[in-house]
Amino acid sequence: MKALLNHSWNISEQDAIQLQQQLALRVIHEDCGTPVEYVAGVDVAYSKHSGNLVAAVVILNAESLELVESATVEDTAAFPYIPGLFSFRELPPVIKAFEKIKTTPQLVVCDGQGFAHPRRFGLASHLGVLLDIPTIGCGKTRLIGDFTEPDLKRGSYSPLVDHGEEIGSVLRTQEGVKPIFVSVGHRISLATACEWILKLSPRYRLPETTRQADHLVKMVLGSN
Repeated sequence: MKALLNHSWNISEQDAIQLQQQLALRVIHEDCGTPVEYVAGVDVAYSKHSGNLVAAVVILNAESLELVESATVEDTAAFPYIPGLFSFRELPPVIKAFEKIKTTPQLVVCDGQGFAHPRRFGLASHLGVLLDIPTIGCGKTRLIGDFTEPDLKRGSYSPLVDHGEEIGSVLRTQEGVKPIFVSVGHRISLATACEWILKLSPRYRLPETTRQADHLVKMVLGSN
């Protein structure tokens, strides 16, 4: 699976910001209508002892949530650690991992932000636009925005708002457990994104896509 849109990753911070602003105009906030048979999860982890990182892509059956395929890429971070520009640091190895995948997913869940981003173009949106695939941003923590705590019941949510604009949902995936932050990545509505995150989180706070991708990168890092 290859990116349909390519751009240089070796750019300055200012050029990266301008590119985000340009590509943000391509983000689609509506459901594409394609049936989802396979859903992908992506994660990136960094070595504590070096500048190396591991990117992982897992493909799950959308109904059973069983693992169908996975791929990892070990790489070095070529872009500096700058808040709001993580996609320029993490997506190059993620895209390399997607190139190893034989099973094409119809949806990707990213451990990070999508529209809930200062320039409305977080990692999930960036990946979705490059691959031209529906993506969801699912963050463990808030990057920007204000919200009121949702009810404690599973499925409860409250809007995540930035300067009067709803940029995502604060979603309770398990009763009495900390909520997570869901936002549109690309080619999906916020309501559908939340439905998918609940479906992918039958037992734990985080969706199985994120849990399995996270487990995989930790296994690879631990074996080094």
